[in-house]
This record gives sequence, structure tokens and C-alpha cells, in this order.
Amino acid sequence: MTVKQVADRLVELCRQGQFDTAQNELYAPDALSIEPEGAPDREVRGLAAIRKKGEEFNNMTEEVHGITVSDPVVADNFFSIMMDIDMTMKGAGRMNMAEVAVYEVRDGKVVKEQFFYTPMPMG
Repeated sequence: MTVKQVADRLVELCRQGQFDTAQNELYAPDALSIEPEGAPDREVRGLAAIRKKGEEFNNMTEEVHGITVSDPVVADNFFSIMMDIDMTMKGAGRMNMAEVAVYEVRDGKVVKEQFFYTPMPMG
């Protein structure tokens, strides 16, 4: 797959809320995931660790009311998207989480994802 094909497929799956399918289909086994400073699990490597991080996020989420995902911007081996999630977090109420995500693709697979957003205060 080209970088644009990977980007388009990731956007398609994210718009449907199929994050697990996106990871299983598009990520390299040793992919790196980086969250902003102050976020839990700031840096994890490997598909199993990325899946676990996603499960932990899902366990903190009471309900997702809607997801908006921008079209991808592609340059060289990279692409970025903006994602806005309207959700209710357990114990924290309803909120919008807006983030920019940048992905690096090598040999048709996502090898790195990095997220930019303001982390929720913990505790």
C-alpha cells in the first residue's frame, strides 16, 4: 500500500470507530506510539502494547457520542489527521477530545504514531 492508501484506509476505519481493525490491518508489529508529555503510557512499542493502551482508554470511556476525523494530509512517508471525539469519560463527565495525529509509514505499514493534545488532569 502507498502512504496515501494507508492514510485513506485509516481515516475510513477511524470514522467508523474501528480502531482495533485499523491497528490489526495497518500497523507494523513493532510500531511505536507516543502520547503528549503528562499522558499515561507516554511511549509504548509493539502492537500488543498499543492494543493494551487502547483497551485501557476504552475502560475509562463510558460512551462515545460521535467522532469526527479530517481527511489526511500526506507528505513523503508521513500523514496527519485531526480527530475530535465527543465522549463521556467515567467519573469525568462529557467532554470533547481534539487531537492531531501524525503517522509514519514504512513498507505499507504504520511504524509510528504520535498524538498532540492537552492531556486530562489525572487524579
